[in-house]
Amino acid sequence: MPKALVECIPNFSEARRADVVERIVASIQAVAGVQVLDKHSDLDHNRTVITMVGEPDAVEEAAFRSIKTASELINLDEHTGAHPRIGATDVVPFVPISGITMPDCILMAQRLGKRVGEQLSIPVYLYEEAASRPERQNLENIRKGQYEGLKADILANAERKPDFGPSKLGTAGATVIGARAPLIAFNIYLTTNDLSIAQKIAKAMRHSSGGFHFIKAMGVMVDERAQVSMNMTNFKQTPMARVVEAVRREAERYGVSIHHSELVGLIPQDALIDAAVWYTQLDGFKPDQILENRLYEVAQSEAAQKSRFEFLDQLASSDPTPGGGSAAAYAAASAAALVAMVGKVTLGKTKYIEVEPQMQKMIEQAEELRVQLQNAVAEDAASFDRFLQAVRMPKDSPDQLVARASAMEAATLQAARVPYHSAELCLDVIKQALVAAEFGNLNAISDALSAASLAVGGLKSAAANVRINIHNLEHPDSATELITKVLSMVEESRQLEDKILAQFISRTGIG
Repeated sequence: MPKALVECIPNFSEARRADVVERIVASIQAVAGVQVLDKHSDLDHNRTVITMVGEPDAVEEAAFRSIKTASELINLDEHTGAHPRIGATDVVPFVPISGITMPDCILMAQRLGKRVGEQLSIPVYLYEEAASRPERQNLENIRKGQYEGLKADILANAERKPDFGPSKLGTAGATVIGARAPLIAFNIYLTTNDLSIAQKIAKAMRHSSGGFHFIKAMGVMVDERAQVSMNMTNFKQTPMARVVEAVRREAERYGVSIHHSELVGLIPQDALIDAAVWYTQLDGFKPDQILENRLYEVAQSEAAQKSRFEFLDQLASSDPTPGGGSAAAYAAASAAALVAMVGKVTLGKTKYIEVEPQMQKMIEQAEELRVQLQNAVAEDAASFDRFLQAVRMPKDSPDQLVARASAMEAATLQAARVPYHSAELCLDVIKQALVAAEFGNLNAISDALSAASLAVGGLKSAAANVRINIHNLEHPDSATELITKVLSMVEESRQLEDKILAQFISRTGIG
């Protein structure tokens, strides 16, 4: 199947310091599997919007790193700009593209929000589809008063308490994280420098003041020209062409016209197709009549066939990486995915309404474990590569020999610690599989048992890697505690697997 793809469009409160923007971009590009598709910086707004896309786990990690980098480089006490904002990283939406659902994006937003709040001590508010309460679905409600107003209000008003993190603003402010459908950020410039005209047109356009559904708009000055700045939150229900023509007619009332328009970030192809069909009156048009669409479908099909078993092909190659440690993490990541699946097929079923809180918590923890284990697949291979680098260090002098031996010892110890951490994660997956077996949808109980079996196998494999790497240490006594603990985890996993099997027999009657 094609890879799951999610889009993320973080907005940062900086555009005038190019070096800061580039460091934020670099923090995103440092994550494998993420592509930066667009970067739009507006000096008047003093705001940069970055569009990235990739597999969900990689995008989530890249989003965290960009928030961390921005928090270190942007001081909201010193920030000025035309665009409303409450944080150095102001807003971070996840948008499902393919192979991923809106509920998946909601879970991503929740995980990222929790991590940002706990690890970076930045207040986080969830919005749009991920909102924890109805009034927080609308970004404008959260951003009321901007950074300066929120700085005082968060301390005194319980209604402004964040979903994650401290109820206090530092210089990085607060961050709004959520999940939403594709949004078009679309600006129309007028043939005037009269800001009041843009503001009147914006009022006529935006839904909150009687305009179009799914349109948010404001009038601002950019490059000494009045601009109607809009967010189109549902171009299917409120098409782009209709909005442009409405702005054109409103502008004519004041004796001005449209000078030009611009996109901030990217736009779905369907939005442009809809506009082209409207203007050209191609009423019988079908999207598969576009040459590039047909070529893309063929290319996607070929790529899916090629990449379906890419990791297994690498595992079977003569290259020593990936090896057993990576395979252990891969197996346990599959187990975590199965646990999440059991939870998702349980939610929404009347028969299991009483266990929804357990299922929600289990899904969240299983997804977090899956992300960490997928990262461990690469980390295990990287640890072995570091060992090989140490082996290849020069050894032509006594000092070089000492340095090489020290580097090899450190790399070997790290090569033991990585699978040890994987073993810990495997054990956590097994514990979640027990929850799935006890409370999950009976129709998926075999999946809970399968998850446990995979995770137990992964734990045993990880333990083997811990033991062999510690055995290869020059001073193995320094790490015997790791062996003792990992063997204890193996025994605990066996006991948990027995409990899961007992649940399977009890609930199904199958001996």
